[in-house]
Amino acid sequence: YAPDQVKQQQLDEVDSLDGEIKLGGIRKIKFTQNDIIFNKKKKLPYHPNGIKFYAYVNDKEVATRMYYSIGGGFVVTESNAKKNKVKTSKRKLTNEFSCAEELFTIAENRNLKISDVVLENEKCFRKEKTTKTELRRIWRIMQECVDRGLTTQGMLPGKINVERRAGIMYENFLKNNELDNQAFLDYSSICAIAVNEENAAMNRVVTAPTNGASGIIPATMMYINEYISDKPKNWEIKFLLTAGVIAMLYKMNASLSGSEVGCQGEVGVACSMAAGALTELVGGTLKQVENAAEIAMEHHLGLTCDPIGGYVQIPCIERNAIGVGKAINASRMAMLNDADTKISLDDVIKTMKATGEDMKSAYKETSLGGLAVNVTEC
Repeated sequence: YAPDQVKQQQLDEVDSLDGEIKLGGIRKIKFTQNDIIFNKKKKLPYHPNGIKFYAYVNDKEVATRMYYSIGGGFVVTESNAKKNKVKTSKRKLTNEFSCAEELFTIAENRNLKISDVVLENEKCFRKEKTTKTELRRIWRIMQECVDRGLTTQGMLPGKINVERRAGIMYENFLKNNELDNQAFLDYSSICAIAVNEENAAMNRVVTAPTNGASGIIPATMMYINEYISDKPKNWEIKFLLTAGVIAMLYKMNASLSGSEVGCQGEVGVACSMAAGALTELVGGTLKQVENAAEIAMEHHLGLTCDPIGGYVQIPCIERNAIGVGKAINASRMAMLNDADTKISLDDVIKTMKATGEDMKSAYKETSLGGLAVNVTEC
């Protein structure tokens, strides 16, 4: 299956298999948790997030293959990882850019919004109608994910015994939110938790820009949908185009991988994406859009990735809820100020990369430092 075409029902079918998997979706073979070995003291040569498959026939090894998950939903083969290569296109874009300064200069010179610049580029690959249809589909899948998270209770899988909270929190929110002027913050936080509990349960989420940070973008969009009345037509398309290109800037010039730069490359980037896209939607200038994205990352610099027990549950789920609050706050701060700022988005992206390179591996998704070693697994 192509990742974006997998339906929740298909995931449920895979999850129902006990002691076996379907090889190629056809042939069942024996496979248990004991067949998976997490080697925390050794890493494969080209990226910290690597996996090596071994195939056996009658206890004889007949094939091996390595893959690397390099962040942002990208999975590459060993040969492409060796070349530091992700599938690219040689197609000429209407608006070529390699950094934030170039992107915002194009928009300013042509009197366009960032989402307009990106949509013109997308037309180089497919019809505009197709792009818009696919973006609406992404938004619909995000909404479905939030709905599942808000209506599902029980325990999350894994050894640390984490109970789902989004459903109970949402019930309490509905009882108490009418007179609370901070209700929008509660609502968006609960939506973020709902999505990340779905991710922790290995259900269908949208990688935005990673699975561990997948709650911030949909939660921000749910906030817009529910609480911002004066929004432009096709707002969801504009939001996703702007958020997506901000993620591209980090991908091109730093990293989206927690195993390379810590959680600043996941929750930090998602927060930056959401803040910039939200600011455009509420009428921010180009300067304010850049400033919001910069503020959001600036205050995630140095954020470690230290999941307890190796599960994307603690602190990851709550971290998304905090992240959406920071995104909204960064946007509101930027909208109150149109003066020149001291730090550019390119400056903070460069700093994030350098900070990640300086960070010890114990704090980069290995569960060998931070909360992962200071909190006893339940």
